[in-house]
Amino acid sequence: MTSLPIPAPEALAHSVRLVAHIRKQIEAGGGWLSFSRYMELALYAPGLGYYASGTAKLGAAGDFITAPEMTPLFGRALARQIAAVLAESGGDIVELGAGSGRLALDVLLELERLGHPPDRYLILEVSPDLRARQHDLLRKEAAHLLPRMSWLDTLPDGVEGVVLGNEVLDALPAHLLYGTASGGFERGVVWNEGFAWEDRALSAGSLFEMARTLPEVGGYLTEVCPAATALIGSLAERLRRGMLLFLDYGFPAAEFYHPQRHMGTLRVHYRHHSLDDPFHLPGLADITAHVDFSAVAQAGRDAGLDLLGYTSQGNFLLNGGLLDLLGEMRPGTPDYLRAAAAVQKLVQPMEMGESFKVIALGRGLERAPTGFSRGDRRGAL
Repeated sequence: MTSLPIPAPEALAHSVRLVAHIRKQIEAGGGWLSFSRYMELALYAPGLGYYASGTAKLGAAGDFITAPEMTPLFGRALARQIAAVLAESGGDIVELGAGSGRLALDVLLELERLGHPPDRYLILEVSPDLRARQHDLLRKEAAHLLPRMSWLDTLPDGVEGVVLGNEVLDALPAHLLYGTASGGFERGVVWNEGFAWEDRALSAGSLFEMARTLPEVGGYLTEVCPAATALIGSLAERLRRGMLLFLDYGFPAAEFYHPQRHMGTLRVHYRHHSLDDPFHLPGLADITAHVDFSAVAQAGRDAGLDLLGYTSQGNFLLNGGLLDLLGEMRPGTPDYLRAAAAVQKLVQPMEMGESFKVIALGRGLERAPTGFSRGDRRGAL
């Protein structure tokens, strides 16, 4: 920990305020808080949580870099997949958690080039700071597109078109389950001169039933995320025609709950360092857990959606013409070299190409996106 960047005094004071807020929630809960609730507060507490405050999150000055920040080719490749859906369904694009706004900008500009701009581009964003940054970016880079833009506080009542989520599901609050030979437990948070862990036995309910299915390896810790399946259900209720498209890191259930993955996937991202301590500087660090894509697919099917495809990000982008877009650039130029390096990271199996997956669920569409034409892994779900 001594090698980690030290926050500025005002940032540290912000974290202290959030710690006090969470401590009050623990006291109000009788001295114990589920980790899911802790994660929700750490990330989304109004004005204090990581995504609800004005701290820098993306890019070199932030805590991590997402694919859209690496190269515009990522958004352009997604736009080509989205264009085919919009040509069939019409309607809007709804982006969940748009980060800096870079993906929205790149998608909109490419759709404009292709002659398939959406009727509207709607962004559901919980962070007032990120909303302002997204609006400012669009205003500076493509002001003529702003009339198509709207920002939402809640999901729209109905959707025709495409719902897009890049690295959204991994940031939804997850419960921690701990399975032992003596039974299943939920791991929660207590206050003991600082945040600490405390397990509570489960005796009934959905978490109890899930804990009973964990591998019997003498102690198995994992995350489950009812919030992710609930989100898919809510989106399915609203999707009249079109597609839900999610890109994130994760596994199908057989890999997610493999006996060798007995310490779970929970990670913390702080100033481009990856940590395993979710109590590190609450409000200044991101907390994530990998996605169980089998649960996402099942939630979609249960809600009447078609599973259009599931594959690695590398396959999806290559099938979708990422290399063709790179080939349109002039070789040897600084822009080309930067884009080529980014493309390598996006598609190589040892980089983001394999750790990130893409899943599409739809209603009323005749064709699946070409991104799933080769390497489709629906059978693994």
